[in-house]
Amino acid sequence: MSATFKGYPRPNGTFGIRNNVMIVAIDECCEGIARNISKEIDDSVVVTNHYTCMYGGNEEMIDTIIHTATNPNIAGVLVIAMGCGSIDPEMVAGPVRQQGFPVHTLTVIKNKGTVETIKDGIELAKELKAYADSVERVDTPVSALRIGIKCGGSDTSSGLASNPSVGAASDKLVDMGAITMAGELLELLGCEEILKARSVTPEVGEKIERLIAEDLKRWHVIEGTETMSIGNSVGGLTTIDEKSQGAMHKTGTRPIQDCLRINHIHREKPTVPGFYLTETTMLCGGAAMHFASLGCQLILWTAGAAGFNNSIVPVIRVSGNTSLITADMDINACGIMDATDTIDNVSNQIIDKVFAVASGAPTNLEGVGFAYASLYQKDQRLEHVIGICPQ
Repeated sequence: MSATFKGYPRPNGTFGIRNNVMIVAIDECCEGIARNISKEIDDSVVVTNHYTCMYGGNEEMIDTIIHTATNPNIAGVLVIAMGCGSIDPEMVAGPVRQQGFPVHTLTVIKNKGTVETIKDGIELAKELKAYADSVERVDTPVSALRIGIKCGGSDTSSGLASNPSVGAASDKLVDMGAITMAGELLELLGCEEILKARSVTPEVGEKIERLIAEDLKRWHVIEGTETMSIGNSVGGLTTIDEKSQGAMHKTGTRPIQDCLRINHIHREKPTVPGFYLTETTMLCGGAAMHFASLGCQLILWTAGAAGFNNSIVPVIRVSGNTSLITADMDINACGIMDATDTIDNVSNQIIDKVFAVASGAPTNLEGVGFAYASLYQKDQRLEHVIGICPQ
């Protein structure tokens, strides 16, 4: 088992496991332009603002784009604006440039329209691609790894096999010096006292309890069916509390260093090695971008059903459901369900896969059936109405 991986060094001291060029359509009107440029550039990914071209109220979404643009899996950035919206492309480009990443901007109206912008954008993206190709992998300590942990379509096998296996892998990675983090706080409802007992300080424990309570305000439905998808019910889960008890196992057992906030005024990031909870959304596509914005280079995803993919942060899939073991799954945890395998053994397989993927090996679905880079943000007006005021 290696304690290093082959990473791409970045100007801000981080290390990527992929070498992507990110093309940002800061106004959704530019998405077609961005995708026409991307078609000509290998290892490029398009991130589109599908909200509005107005800035006010979209601070959280813009912040997610900025911090994703400085994810270590990104080598360089091209930002495209239409020119009639209120989001200046420099709002994204400036912070990215300050961290030493190469970045270009184009404004369609100033650039004489769509055709000329695509033409110029291809040339600028080729420059970024040439820079990316000039960066070589180097031996990188495990302390540079940040790993997101997410469950999806949970079923009765999730809390017994895949989640405990990922939790055990998280413990071992933390012991090696890595940073791991999980989100979807509402799906930890009912686990507050256990999580508080793991917190490094009483203040962190109180923060976890408060942020779970805030997520309950956001998602609670009076009839009590919140967050239980049909897939969860078909998979044998009956209540959100039951689902939470299984979901918690993917967080492992190590001390919780902090519960990181993600909102329009906060983008808290890890400060020391260890395990963190975060406000990463439970919505799969948005969760991948939240993890990207927190600097994660890859995601461990426990599957009770099919699931998302992401073109910035590779996703390693783990399942204990025999009916789901197809070419999509990276790790088969089914042996735990019939007592022919152990959580410890499966967690070691997960760690081996983590180091292989971090050094360049593709996940089973990497580059296949990718999902668009979904941006998620909380509605500030709704937050005000339900009395959530970030502190």
